[in-house]
Amino acid sequence: MEILDILIIGGGPIGLNCALEAQKNDLTYLIIEKGTIVNSLYNYPLYMRFFSTAEKLEIDNIPFISTAPKPGRQEALEYYQGIARQRNLNINLYEKVEKVSKSNEVFTVKTLKGQYYAKNLIISTGFYDIPNLMNIPGENLPKVKHYYTEPYPYAKQKIVVVGSSNSAVDAALETYRKGAEVTMIIRHSEISKSVKYWVKPDIENRIAEGSIKAFFNSEIIEIKEHSVIFKDEKGEINEIENDFVLAMTGYLPDFDFLRNSGIELQGDCLNPLYNTGTMETNVPDLYLAGVVCGGKDTHLWFIENSRIHAEMIVRNILSKS
Repeated sequence: MEILDILIIGGGPIGLNCALEAQKNDLTYLIIEKGTIVNSLYNYPLYMRFFSTAEKLEIDNIPFISTAPKPGRQEALEYYQGIARQRNLNINLYEKVEKVSKSNEVFTVKTLKGQYYAKNLIISTGFYDIPNLMNIPGENLPKVKHYYTEPYPYAKQKIVVVGSSNSAVDAALETYRKGAEVTMIIRHSEISKSVKYWVKPDIENRIAEGSIKAFFNSEIIEIKEHSVIFKDEKGEINEIENDFVLAMTGYLPDFDFLRNSGIELQGDCLNPLYNTGTMETNVPDLYLAGVVCGGKDTHLWFIENSRIHAEMIVRNILSKS
Protein backbone atom coordinates (compact mmCIF):
# COMPACT_ATOMS: atom_id res chain seq x y z
CA MET A 1 0.00 0.00 0.00
CA GLU A 2 1.15 3.57 -0.69
CA ILE A 3 1.86 5.60 2.43
CA LEU A 4 1.75 9.32 1.68
CA ASP A 5 3.91 11.84 3.47
CA ILE A 6 0.87 14.09 4.00
CA LEU A 7 -2.86 13.67 3.57
CA ILE A 8 -4.86 16.91 3.64
CA ILE A 9 -8.56 16.88 4.48
CA GLY A 10 -10.21 19.94 2.93
CA GLY A 11 -9.56 21.65 -0.40
CA GLY A 12 -10.14 25.25 0.62
CA PRO A 13 -7.55 28.02 0.21
CA ILE A 14 -5.51 26.85 3.21
CA GLY A 15 -5.72 23.20 2.22
CA LEU A 16 -4.44 24.17 -1.23
CA ASN A 17 -1.65 26.16 0.38
CA CYS A 18 -0.62 23.10 2.40
CA ALA A 19 -0.49 21.07 -0.81
CA LEU A 20 1.66 23.71 -2.52
CA GLU A 21 4.07 23.69 0.42
CA ALA A 22 4.28 19.90 0.33
CA GLN A 23 4.84 19.98 -3.43
CA LYS A 24 7.71 22.49 -3.08
CA ASN A 25 9.42 20.22 -0.57
CA ASP A 26 9.04 17.03 -2.65
CA LEU A 27 6.64 15.43 -0.16
CA THR A 28 4.01 13.05 -1.44
CA TYR A 29 0.53 14.34 -0.63
CA LEU A 30 -3.17 14.11 -1.44
CA ILE A 31 -6.05 16.49 -0.78
CA ILE A 32 -9.43 14.91 -0.12
CA GLU A 33 -12.35 17.32 -0.53
CA LYS A 34 -16.03 16.46 -0.11
CA GLY A 35 -17.15 19.03 -2.70
CA THR A 36 -15.52 21.10 -5.40
CA ILE A 37 -12.25 23.02 -5.12
CA VAL A 38 -12.69 25.76 -2.48
CA ASN A 39 -16.15 24.39 -1.86
CA SER A 40 -17.03 26.89 0.88
CA LEU A 41 -16.28 29.84 -1.41
CA TYR A 42 -18.41 28.24 -4.10
CA ASN A 43 -21.34 28.24 -1.65
CA TYR A 44 -20.88 31.87 -0.62
CA PRO A 45 -23.49 34.44 -1.73
CA LEU A 46 -23.10 35.03 -5.47
CA TYR A 47 -22.23 38.73 -5.15
CA MET A 48 -20.19 38.55 -1.96
CA ARG A 49 -17.07 40.73 -1.68
CA PHE A 50 -14.21 39.94 0.67
CA PHE A 51 -13.21 42.20 3.51
CA SER A 52 -9.57 41.55 2.55
CA THR A 53 -7.79 43.04 -0.42
CA ALA A 54 -6.49 40.71 -3.12
CA GLU A 55 -2.87 40.53 -1.96
CA LYS A 56 -3.97 39.33 1.47
CA LEU A 57 -5.79 36.38 -0.10
CA GLU A 58 -2.77 35.20 -2.09
CA ILE A 59 -1.21 31.81 -1.39
CA ASP A 60 2.36 30.72 -2.15
CA ASN A 61 3.18 34.24 -3.42
CA ILE A 62 1.06 33.66 -6.54
CA PRO A 63 -0.35 37.07 -7.59
CA PHE A 64 -4.10 37.54 -7.22
CA ILE A 65 -5.09 40.07 -9.87
CA SER A 66 -8.39 41.81 -9.19
CA THR A 67 -10.01 44.72 -11.00
CA ALA A 68 -11.72 45.87 -7.79
CA PRO A 69 -10.20 46.94 -4.45
CA LYS A 70 -12.03 44.05 -2.77
CA PRO A 71 -12.25 40.81 -4.79
CA GLY A 72 -15.56 39.04 -5.16
CA ARG A 73 -16.58 35.40 -5.00
CA GLN A 74 -16.14 34.70 -8.73
CA GLU A 75 -12.64 36.22 -8.82
CA ALA A 76 -11.63 34.11 -5.82
CA LEU A 77 -12.97 30.94 -7.45
CA GLU A 78 -11.01 31.71 -10.61
CA TYR A 79 -7.86 32.38 -8.58
CA TYR A 80 -7.87 29.31 -6.32
CA GLN A 81 -9.24 26.84 -8.86
CA GLY A 82 -6.78 28.24 -11.41
CA ILE A 83 -3.90 27.47 -9.05
CA ALA A 84 -5.14 23.90 -8.58
CA ARG A 85 -5.18 23.46 -12.39
CA GLN A 86 -1.90 25.19 -13.15
CA ARG A 87 0.05 23.45 -10.41
CA ASN A 88 -1.69 20.14 -11.15
CA LEU A 89 -2.42 19.60 -7.47
CA ASN A 90 -3.20 16.04 -6.40
CA ILE A 91 -6.79 16.33 -5.20
CA ASN A 92 -9.78 13.99 -4.97
CA LEU A 93 -13.09 15.83 -5.21
CA TYR A 94 -16.60 14.87 -4.07
CA GLU A 95 -15.14 12.36 -1.64
CA LYS A 96 -16.19 12.71 1.99
CA VAL A 97 -13.95 11.45 4.78
CA GLU A 98 -15.82 9.14 7.15
CA LYS A 99 -13.19 8.10 9.67
CA VAL A 100 -9.62 8.77 10.74
CA SER A 101 -7.57 6.31 12.80
CA LYS A 102 -3.90 5.78 13.60
CA SER A 103 -1.87 2.63 14.11
CA ASN A 104 1.90 2.08 14.15
CA GLU A 105 2.49 5.78 13.35
CA VAL A 106 0.41 5.58 10.16
CA PHE A 107 -2.97 7.26 9.69
CA THR A 108 -5.76 5.39 7.95
CA VAL A 109 -8.33 7.66 6.31
CA LYS A 110 -11.56 6.02 5.20
CA THR A 111 -13.81 7.80 2.73
CA LEU A 112 -16.99 6.96 0.87
CA LYS A 113 -14.83 5.86 -2.06
CA GLY A 114 -11.73 4.26 -0.61
CA GLN A 115 -9.00 4.09 2.00
CA TYR A 116 -5.73 6.01 2.23
CA TYR A 117 -2.61 5.92 4.39
CA ALA A 118 -0.31 8.73 5.46
CA LYS A 119 2.47 9.50 7.91
CA ASN A 120 1.04 12.95 8.60
CA LEU A 121 -2.48 14.32 8.49
CA ILE A 122 -3.67 17.92 8.09
CA ILE A 123 -7.29 18.82 8.84
CA SER A 124 -8.24 22.03 7.04
CA THR A 125 -12.00 21.66 6.86
CA GLY A 126 -13.15 25.20 7.70
CA PHE A 127 -16.51 25.78 9.38
CA TYR A 128 -19.10 26.50 6.69
CA ASP A 129 -20.85 23.12 6.63
CA ILE A 130 -22.85 23.06 9.86
CA PRO A 131 -25.31 25.91 10.58
CA ASN A 132 -25.44 27.25 14.12
CA LEU A 133 -29.07 26.33 14.82
CA MET A 134 -31.48 28.42 16.87
CA ASN A 135 -33.13 25.24 18.21
CA ILE A 136 -36.64 26.65 18.17
CA PRO A 137 -39.98 25.23 16.98
CA GLY A 138 -40.43 25.56 13.23
CA GLU A 139 -36.76 25.90 12.35
CA ASN A 140 -37.07 22.85 10.09
CA LEU A 141 -39.78 24.43 7.91
CA PRO A 142 -38.86 24.74 4.21
CA LYS A 143 -39.11 28.54 4.38
CA VAL A 144 -36.17 28.72 6.80
CA LYS A 145 -32.83 29.15 5.03
CA HIS A 146 -29.45 28.94 6.77
CA TYR A 147 -27.61 29.71 3.53
CA TYR A 148 -28.19 32.79 1.39
CA THR A 149 -27.04 32.98 -2.21
CA GLU A 150 -28.91 35.78 -4.00
CA PRO A 151 -31.84 38.17 -3.45
CA TYR A 152 -34.06 37.44 -6.46
CA PRO A 153 -36.19 34.63 -4.94
CA TYR A 154 -37.30 37.02 -2.19
CA ALA A 155 -38.73 39.84 -4.31
CA LYS A 156 -42.02 41.16 -2.89
CA GLN A 157 -41.83 38.71 0.03
CA LYS A 158 -41.93 39.33 3.78
CA ILE A 159 -38.45 38.42 4.97
CA VAL A 160 -37.08 38.01 8.48
CA VAL A 161 -33.29 38.15 8.68
CA VAL A 162 -31.81 36.76 11.89
CA GLY A 163 -28.43 38.15 12.95
CA SER A 164 -26.34 41.30 12.61
CA SER A 165 -23.05 40.13 11.10
CA ASN A 166 -21.82 40.53 7.52
CA SER A 167 -23.96 37.72 6.09
CA ALA A 168 -27.11 39.01 7.78
CA VAL A 169 -26.49 42.60 6.73
CA ASP A 170 -25.75 41.63 3.12
CA ALA A 171 -28.92 39.53 2.96
CA ALA A 172 -31.04 42.31 4.45
CA LEU A 173 -29.73 45.02 2.12
CA GLU A 174 -29.82 42.93 -1.06
CA THR A 175 -33.32 41.56 -0.52
CA TYR A 176 -34.61 45.01 0.46
CA ARG A 177 -33.26 46.45 -2.79
CA LYS A 178 -35.03 43.73 -4.77
CA GLY A 179 -38.38 44.65 -3.27
CA ALA A 180 -38.61 42.49 -0.15
CA GLU A 181 -40.20 43.74 3.06
CA VAL A 182 -37.31 43.13 5.47
CA THR A 183 -37.37 42.78 9.25
CA MET A 184 -34.18 42.06 11.19
CA ILE A 185 -34.32 40.21 14.53
CA ILE A 186 -31.08 40.90 16.39
CA ARG A 187 -30.05 39.47 19.77
CA HIS A 188 -27.57 42.27 20.41
CA SER A 189 -28.05 45.99 20.96
CA GLU A 190 -26.49 47.10 17.67
CA ILE A 191 -25.22 46.02 14.29
CA SER A 192 -22.02 44.00 14.72
CA LYS A 193 -18.81 46.02 14.77
CA SER A 194 -17.26 43.39 12.48
CA VAL A 195 -19.53 44.36 9.56
CA LYS A 196 -17.58 45.64 6.55
CA TYR A 197 -16.85 49.33 7.10
CA TRP A 198 -18.28 50.41 3.75
CA VAL A 199 -21.54 48.49 4.37
CA LYS A 200 -22.21 49.33 8.04
CA PRO A 201 -23.39 52.94 7.41
CA ASP A 202 -25.73 51.67 4.69
CA ILE A 203 -27.59 49.24 6.94
CA GLU A 204 -27.68 51.69 9.84
CA ASN A 205 -29.15 54.40 7.60
CA ARG A 206 -31.76 52.03 6.15
CA ILE A 207 -32.82 51.09 9.68
CA ALA A 208 -32.86 54.71 10.83
CA GLU A 209 -35.12 55.78 7.97
CA GLY A 210 -37.43 52.81 8.48
CA SER A 211 -36.81 51.14 5.12
CA ILE A 212 -35.64 48.05 7.01
CA LYS A 213 -37.25 47.28 10.36
CA ALA A 214 -34.93 46.12 13.12
CA PHE A 215 -35.68 44.75 16.58
CA PHE A 216 -32.58 44.82 18.78
CA ASN A 217 -32.12 42.82 22.00
CA SER A 218 -34.74 40.47 20.56
CA GLU A 219 -34.95 36.81 19.60
CA ILE A 220 -37.22 34.51 17.63
CA ILE A 221 -39.01 31.96 19.78
CA GLU A 222 -41.11 30.17 17.14
CA ILE A 223 -41.48 30.02 13.36
CA LYS A 224 -44.86 29.20 11.85
CA GLU A 225 -45.88 28.56 8.27
CA HIS A 226 -47.05 32.13 7.67
CA SER A 227 -45.64 34.05 10.64
CA VAL A 228 -42.77 34.47 13.08
CA ILE A 229 -43.09 34.90 16.85
CA PHE A 230 -40.36 36.80 18.68
CA LYS A 231 -39.66 38.39 22.03
CA ASP A 232 -38.60 42.06 21.92
CA GLU A 233 -36.30 44.01 24.23
CA LYS A 234 -39.21 44.78 26.58
CA GLY A 235 -39.93 41.08 26.95
CA GLU A 236 -43.16 41.39 24.98
CA ILE A 237 -44.22 38.65 22.56
CA ASN A 238 -44.85 39.76 18.96
CA GLU A 239 -46.13 37.90 15.92
CA ILE A 240 -45.56 39.19 12.39
CA GLU A 241 -46.51 37.88 8.96
CA ASN A 242 -43.66 36.14 7.20
CA ASP A 243 -42.82 34.29 3.98
CA PHE A 244 -39.13 33.43 4.50
CA VAL A 245 -36.65 33.38 7.38
CA LEU A 246 -32.98 33.90 6.52
CA ALA A 247 -31.23 32.59 9.63
CA MET A 248 -27.76 34.08 9.29
CA THR A 249 -26.69 32.74 12.67
CA GLY A 250 -23.24 31.54 11.67
CA TYR A 251 -21.67 28.15 11.14
CA LEU A 252 -19.58 25.69 13.13
CA PRO A 253 -16.72 23.27 12.51
CA ASP A 254 -17.53 19.56 12.58
CA PHE A 255 -16.66 19.01 16.24
CA ASP A 256 -17.71 15.36 16.17
CA PHE A 257 -15.22 14.69 13.40
CA LEU A 258 -12.44 16.43 15.33
CA ARG A 259 -13.25 14.47 18.51
CA ASN A 260 -13.46 11.18 16.64
CA SER A 261 -10.04 11.91 15.16
CA GLY A 262 -8.67 12.09 18.70
CA ILE A 263 -8.33 15.87 19.02
CA GLU A 264 -9.05 17.34 22.44
CA LEU A 265 -11.56 20.22 22.53
CA GLN A 266 -11.36 22.72 25.35
CA GLY A 267 -13.69 25.23 27.05
CA ASP A 268 -17.06 26.61 26.05
CA CYS A 269 -15.75 27.52 22.58
CA LEU A 270 -14.52 23.94 22.02
CA ASN A 271 -11.08 25.17 21.01
CA PRO A 272 -9.01 22.34 19.52
CA LEU A 273 -5.78 21.63 21.37
CA TYR A 274 -2.73 22.33 19.22
CA ASN A 275 0.79 23.73 19.43
CA THR A 276 0.68 27.34 18.21
CA GLY A 277 4.25 27.07 16.95
CA THR A 278 3.79 23.96 14.83
CA MET A 279 -0.02 23.53 14.47
CA GLU A 280 0.37 19.93 15.70
CA THR A 281 -2.51 18.69 17.84
CA ASN A 282 -2.42 16.43 20.89
CA VAL A 283 -2.38 13.56 18.37
CA PRO A 284 1.22 13.28 17.13
CA ASP A 285 1.61 14.08 13.41
CA LEU A 286 -1.99 15.35 13.15
CA TYR A 287 -2.14 19.05 12.32
CA LEU A 288 -4.80 21.73 11.99
CA ALA A 289 -4.76 24.56 9.45
CA GLY A 290 -7.06 27.50 8.80
CA VAL A 291 -10.28 28.58 10.43
CA VAL A 292 -10.97 25.15 11.96
CA CYS A 293 -8.39 26.09 14.61
CA GLY A 294 -10.76 28.59 16.25
CA GLY A 295 -13.47 26.28 17.55
CA LYS A 296 -16.73 28.18 17.94
CA ASP A 297 -14.83 31.46 17.57
CA THR A 298 -15.03 31.35 13.79
CA HIS A 299 -13.89 34.99 13.44
CA LEU A 300 -10.47 34.24 14.93
CA TRP A 301 -8.88 32.77 11.80
CA PHE A 302 -9.44 33.56 8.14
CA ILE A 303 -7.48 33.28 4.91
CA GLU A 304 -5.12 36.22 5.36
CA ASN A 305 -3.87 35.32 8.84
CA SER A 306 -3.82 31.51 8.47
CA ARG A 307 -1.80 31.34 5.25
CA ILE A 308 1.28 30.86 7.44
CA HIS A 309 -0.01 27.53 8.77
CA ALA A 310 1.15 25.56 5.71
CA GLU A 311 4.77 26.59 6.07
CA MET A 312 4.71 26.01 9.84
CA ILE A 313 3.32 22.50 9.43
CA VAL A 314 5.65 21.38 6.64
CA ARG A 315 8.67 22.83 8.45
CA ASN A 316 7.76 20.76 11.52
CA ILE A 317 7.21 17.63 9.44
CA LEU A 318 10.61 18.04 7.79
CA SER A 319 12.30 18.60 11.13
CA LYS A 320 11.19 15.12 12.27
CA SER A 321 12.57 13.29 9.24
